[in-house]
Amino acid sequence: MKILFLPLFQMPTGHHSVANAVIRSLENRLPEFEYEIVDFFSYADKLLEKAFRLAYLTWIDHSPQTYVWLYKNFMYPSKSNLHHNLCEYKFLAKMKNLLDTQAPDLVVCTQALPSFLINRLKEYGESTPPVINIYTDFFINKLWGITGIDYHFVPDQMIKEELSGKYDLSPAKIFVTGIPVEECFNPHKIQKSTPPYHIIISGGNAGLGDIEHLIQNIDNDEEYLFAVLCGNNQKLYQEILALEQENIKPLRYISCRETMLNLYQNSDAIITKPGGVTLSEALRMRLPIFVHSALPGQEQVNFEYLAKLGLLDQIDQNKSIIDQLDLFFQDQKRQLLWRTKVEEYLRPIEFTAWQKIIDLLEDSFAENSLLRENTFSSGAVLSRKANDE
Repeated sequence: MKILFLPLFQMPTGHHSVANAVIRSLENRLPEFEYEIVDFFSYADKLLEKAFRLAYLTWIDHSPQTYVWLYKNFMYPSKSNLHHNLCEYKFLAKMKNLLDTQAPDLVVCTQALPSFLINRLKEYGESTPPVINIYTDFFINKLWGITGIDYHFVPDQMIKEELSGKYDLSPAKIFVTGIPVEECFNPHKIQKSTPPYHIIISGGNAGLGDIEHLIQNIDNDEEYLFAVLCGNNQKLYQEILALEQENIKPLRYISCRETMLNLYQNSDAIITKPGGVTLSEALRMRLPIFVHSALPGQEQVNFEYLAKLGLLDQIDQNKSIIDQLDLFFQDQKRQLLWRTKVEEYLRPIEFTAWQKIIDLLEDSFAENSLLRENTFSSGAVLSRKANDE
């Protein structure tokens, strides 16, 4: 049996992180299955994908307003839906060819464009395997395919209610899984009340967010120790090294899950951009979140959504970072209120993504002859699940 995961670009993104996290969890329970990740944009047009990927980071850094304009006009429907028609013209045949070539038994979309295209194929009467949308931000933009998709894995109960109400979907097809993260990321220790405080500063894999400006407002204070995740930004890494400031340590790109877990477990807060996966990891680890900047588009929407729920705070890069952190760490009531809000937010999560995929597979096998044709039975899966528990 083959499960196909569809992010969009070759570069590391939250869409890839989610796909890889779910695959690793499934491989531990269903090693006999075949799992394939296809970067759809690269599959459809390698040259165009490379050009867009190379231009993307420069674009959002130097001309964020034009990116906001494109994001709003591309991801949200207009009366003409011209942009959707262009997507169909350019990519629809490529998607059909991909599904025909790969012949998967289940498709998991972790990005909107592949979902949109498969949804269109269904609307035009094409037969496709069952499809799952896993949403990787704290909202659902209008490019996602919705009505023709079989199952929806959403970040929280509020988005489930919004999705069900707006599109008249059966709640039985929508599952609150949170944004999937690595299974090893277990809840963080209880917040300590005495220094030194260990703080992660993250700018994503590319080390974005004007971190150079941020660290200029970090005093050399032994009560705060900062680990700066520079990602693949070598310039940032070297600039921080050149500071020779004892309480700021730059870290190169971390690919090892255990190393990242250890960093989380030994930290007391994170200062980050509001990418969906990073926020989900921090929430799951019960790590206080401070946002230093937001890239235009989806990150800004993520920030506004979670800020309304009281799950994160804004850091002013033009003021003393340590003074702002002190306001949190010296206020026990504020810390307790934050922890209460986090637990209230996480409590309604019903399933993990991998658990629900296994449940859906079991239901499918119980309803058709695949039960006898495959290399395992639902009983074997149930046995694995029992062992996991």
